[in-house]
Amino acid sequence: MDWSIQEIARLAGTTSRTLRHYDDIGLLAPSRIASNGYRHYDEAALVRLQRILLLRELGLGLPQIAEVVDRDEPEASALQTHLELLRQEQQRLARQIASVESTITALTERKELMAENMFDGFDHTQHKDEVEERWGRKAYADGDRWWRGLTDEGRAAWQRRVADLSHEWSAAAESGIDPASDEAQQIARRHVEWLADVPGRPDDLKVYVIGLGEMYVADPRFGANYATGEGGTAGAEFVRDALRVYAESNL
Repeated sequence: MDWSIQEIARLAGTTSRTLRHYDDIGLLAPSRIASNGYRHYDEAALVRLQRILLLRELGLGLPQIAEVVDRDEPEASALQTHLELLRQEQQRLARQIASVESTITALTERKELMAENMFDGFDHTQHKDEVEERWGRKAYADGDRWWRGLTDEGRAAWQRRVADLSHEWSAAAESGIDPASDEAQQIARRHVEWLADVPGRPDDLKVYVIGLGEMYVADPRFGANYATGEGGTAGAEFVRDALRVYAESNL
């Protein structure tokens, strides 16, 4: 039994374009191609696709996913590892949900907020070692002090700002506009303003912005924020190019 590319796209919540891209880069080949040229996928391909989508949800980029799924490892054993990672994420999300529910209850019932319970499941220190290695201990300490000093409303506003920028970048990259266009450069300006608002950044903002753009492409955890239907690093590359144009012209 096998399924057409359209059926798989519908079932997996993805697009035929993405599946064709996975085929083009050697990540997921169809099990057969029908006489009409349509790709079809068998059960083994479906299991591989499930693993690919799981790893994308966990923040890996396509090159890293290819390394994982191509390992000589039984599928069931590999999926067991993925399952454990998903359970860890499930536990973290459950703690976040419980903390937010507790806050809502306290606000609606006019009870005292329990600060020690409000941020369970939220960990902004997970990249501490990496930040210190890249930009020094002072950079992390300044940023950490700034974050801890924000009110709940301030943290929420900052997170909305990040989400809005990610959405704008992805939409712009999907539209096919030039990174040097006025529209892309307006997003780049807002992105740089956002970066400049965070304490602990290096003094040379131009070098910092260009370097971050390169990191968005090189590091799949950051590149995933700017993903497009093309898959791969296309979205992150668009952000990098637009930030470079802005930095070289304005910083």
